Amino acid sequence: MYKLRRVGQASQPDAICQPALVASPASSRAGTYCATAAPAEVDHDLTLLVPSFDEERRLPGTLAGIADFLGGWGLDYRVVVVDDGSQDGTALVSRRFGRRFSTLCLGRRCGKGAAVRQGMLAATGRVVAFTDADLPYDLGALRTAYQWIETGECEAVFGARNIAGSACQARRRLSRIAASAAFRQVVKLAISREVTDTQCGLKTFSRRAATEIFSRTTLDGFAFDAEVVLLCHRLRLTFRRVPVRLVNEYSSTLSLSRHSGRMLRDVLWLAWRDRLSGRRPPPIRTRPEQVWEPRRAA
Repeated sequence: MYKLRRVGQASQPDAICQPALVASPASSRAGTYCATAAPAEVDHDLTLLVPSFDEERRLPGTLAGIADFLGGWGLDYRVVVVDDGSQDGTALVSRRFGRRFSTLCLGRRCGKGAAVRQGMLAATGRVVAFTDADLPYDLGALRTAYQWIETGECEAVFGARNIAGSACQARRRLSRIAASAAFRQVVKLAISREVTDTQCGLKTFSRRAATEIFSRTTLDGFAFDAEVVLLCHRLRLTFRRVPVRLVNEYSSTLSLSRHSGRMLRDVLWLAWRDRLSGRRPPPIRTRPEQVWEPRRAA
């Protein structure tokens, strides 16, 4: 049982981004809430996060596709839309999909990295994953990743578009292909020679790995994926890469003109910080009890 209060009725603790829960149909009262209780223990098999910003139009199709896939799998699952300060009706879309779907709202736009961090630390599944709001990858890779983690083969699985078995069935702009290739080379030199496609938006973790990694992340922007991979190395967590099938690449909130420079600076800063620390993992920055968890389905 959680102690809930409506957002805005009382002063909130100081934090960069305070999330609030949009209650699902299983909740006893409608409205927007944030929970003040510590996160619950593991209570289902898989939590799938969908970080979103102004995705009211695309999200219904994405959540319908996820519901069809996971519903036929036989897992006890939860899907959490992490609303990164949207100005449209993104926060309300999950209400249409039943008790397994909910939305965790950030009070203002904080960045994809911040949204994924909040969702990961709030999740209560044994396995936790995230994918993009336009559902760009076939979810068969998620099933493979889940099985690897459940059988103890690894603690983290990174989707990859540049290994054997991956496929591209979507038309991609030449500028985006070139930018992705260049960024991978920077990542290979600065972050990881094993996981170069850090920006593939399908990643899966054991809950322990998710807590260890995301309690230490510092980047709120699009380069957070590179930090996740670096932390996986420094924490000596076992990982594998899974080939993905790109099935669409619709318009993205990632803009080459606006974000590429910042991403490059963030990656170089990560490499500098890592060298300065003697290749040791950074201390815990955000503890799970500081994050508001989605209400469990009844």
